[in-house]
Amino acid sequence: MKKSNIRERILYEDNHLIIVNKIAGEIVQGDKTGDEPLLEVVRTYIKDKYQKPGNVFCGLVHRIDRPVSGAVIFAKTSKGLERMNALVKDRNIRKIYWAIVEGHLEKESDTLVHFLRKNEKLNKSFCVSETDKDAQKATLSYHVLKHLNNYTLVEVELHSGRHHQIRVQLSAIGHCIKGDLKYGAKRSNPDGSISLHAYQLIFEHPVSHQSINVIAPWDEPLSII
Repeated sequence: MKKSNIRERILYEDNHLIIVNKIAGEIVQGDKTGDEPLLEVVRTYIKDKYQKPGNVFCGLVHRIDRPVSGAVIFAKTSKGLERMNALVKDRNIRKIYWAIVEGHLEKESDTLVHFLRKNEKLNKSFCVSETDKDAQKATLSYHVLKHLNNYTLVEVELHSGRHHQIRVQLSAIGHCIKGDLKYGAKRSNPDGSISLHAYQLIFEHPVSHQSINVIAPWDEPLSII
């Protein structure tokens, strides 16, 4: 799947929303690297497809980290963006990830609760005591999908939205995400990615009120099974 072929990566599109399967290594919005962000790629796609003159509206609903792949939601209208922002704020979007982690987990399924503190300078989060003044509660649940030779494929559902939450919580129980050197992985992935993928998004469409259930295909687990 080539980075430039945005049409093949569209998972869902209507008048208000567009959901795209982000490739690991892409940035979602502009940063100091100057690399073209996915936001601008989507904006150009909308402009070209619908032959819209002038500036085209494209709003970012949420982000995922640069080395992570998977489903990202953009809004094509200000109405769509405002209402999706409300869904995000009220945690009314179910976010399900797949991850390949080092080793074999002791429990087939579990709910993890930690208290995290973000270090802005290091762009990293740490597990801290509940009494830490900057601590934020982080909760996720997981279940094992498949045991691999030296790794495990797990499905993770977020119940809170903290910085690097899945990465730091899985690391905290001794199972770093494959390739995630920042959180203790033994080695990097050849392409600089980490083996974490935003696999599924489930929510009620804020305008049509239809049930939206989008799955972003992920090839990596097949390559190492």
